[in-house]
Amino acid sequence: MDAGERPGDDHERCRSDQTARGGEPGTEARERDPLGGFLVLRAGARPATAVVVQFIDDHRDRFGVEPICRVLTEHAVPIAPSGYYAFKTRPASARAVADAELVVQIERVFWDQKLGRGISGVRKIWRLLRREGIVVARCTVERLMRQQGLRGIRRGKQFVTTRPDSSSTRPPDHVQRCFRADRPNELWVVDFTYVPTWSGMAFTAFVTDVYSRRIVGWRTMDRMPTELPLDALEMALWVRDRAGEDVTGVIQHSDAGAQYTAIRYAERLADVGAIASIGTVGDSYDCQSVSAASRKDEEVLAGAF
Repeated sequence: MDAGERPGDDHERCRSDQTARGGEPGTEARERDPLGGFLVLRAGARPATAVVVQFIDDHRDRFGVEPICRVLTEHAVPIAPSGYYAFKTRPASARAVADAELVVQIERVFWDQKLGRGISGVRKIWRLLRREGIVVARCTVERLMRQQGLRGIRRGKQFVTTRPDSSSTRPPDHVQRCFRADRPNELWVVDFTYVPTWSGMAFTAFVTDVYSRRIVGWRTMDRMPTELPLDALEMALWVRDRAGEDVTGVIQHSDAGAQYTAIRYAERLADVGAIASIGTVGDSYDCQSVSAASRKDEEVLAGAF
């Protein structure tokens, strides 16, 4: 698959001007940019227009609309005064009207002591709505419940897969959220997640080649030691070596989890000439490529165990 055409770039979030992320000179992408002592927005994915407009509304009496728009534009959140006023005067869209009506029904069902009881999740609320004749997509219910802060109670232990180690050396971000590759073995993204199985919780690490979105290495265990992503890396190296491909210079991008900053993991990358890269804090799309690619694989693994 690597030798064929590269899949579409519909999930890529690459920006041509990465320098706009830094704000003022010397400001890191993950640092906060103050405006009048108030911190609201930070670099990373651009906030929704409604969020930006609300920010302007909160501070317009003190700074004025045009100065705020100018400062936001300089800090990679472009918005023109005309765009702000257009948003304020624009009538609500059909989707916004439908969402507002549906939110009322979702909250009613969620808090009803005979229905959702304040503890039901997306699936149960979706089914209760359908039982009442309210036909709506499940993803819409999930989006609106998340928007309203409604969350069901989950049984069992909750796991946190990303635990940074403050004592470890953290490599720089060589990707800057530009998940694009022009050839195989140019950029690998790595991550691991967990999925419940009949045998217990299974933790699975993946190594994905961004060019083809092929999972070239994976490993499943019942815990999250450094060996979990390290074994996945070893499998990826073995697969590429067996195919006679050189991985020298490949950028391996991960989150800031302690497993990826461990000495053994860093030494193995150095042994093969790979370049370690870790994303900035607060960028929710950093490992979206591997997460999206591995979602179906998780279901397969869940059935295997």
